Amino acid sequence: MQIDRMPLAQTRRFGALEYEETSILTFPHGLPGFDGCTRFTVVERREFAPLVFLQSLDKWDLCFFAAPIAAIDSSYDRAVSPEDLERLGGPGTSDSDLLFLALLCAPENGPLTANLLAPVVVNVRIHVAVQAVRADLRYSHRHPIHPSPVPVTQLEVQPC
Repeated sequence: MQIDRMPLAQTRRFGALEYEETSILTFPHGLPGFDGCTRFTVVERREFAPLVFLQSLDKWDLCFFAAPIAAIDSSYDRAVSPEDLERLGGPGTSDSDLLFLALLCAPENGPLTANLLAPVVVNVRIHVAVQAVRADLRYSHRHPIHPSPVPVTQLEVQPC
């Protein structure tokens, strides 16, 4: 009898990380500033909820902290450009298919902040994602989060 093993990725934060193939998020055009990093997996840890980790499967030491935008700003105006919507599955993509995540940043001498200007938008049905930079300036890339859902020292975040 053959036992199917889950793929394993070596990571700086989690060490050897098992993940399921179905958990891979693909960024067809990568993330701005991180060329060649197109595959990530979401890592959830109960003690950090609602935060999640976006662990790169292409670069062992690249891991982003993120949170559902609804947990940060319940009245957030969800907007996706036609180009990003096409990358996320085209016009047949329903709003319920999309999850908006804010990447988080912990500056050395400041509060934990969220990037609401350029959220990561995930089509949860087909596991495709983009960082959707908004055309308007309605939101900031350094939206302060008060209070922080977990102490910044527990996150071991690199300065922004």
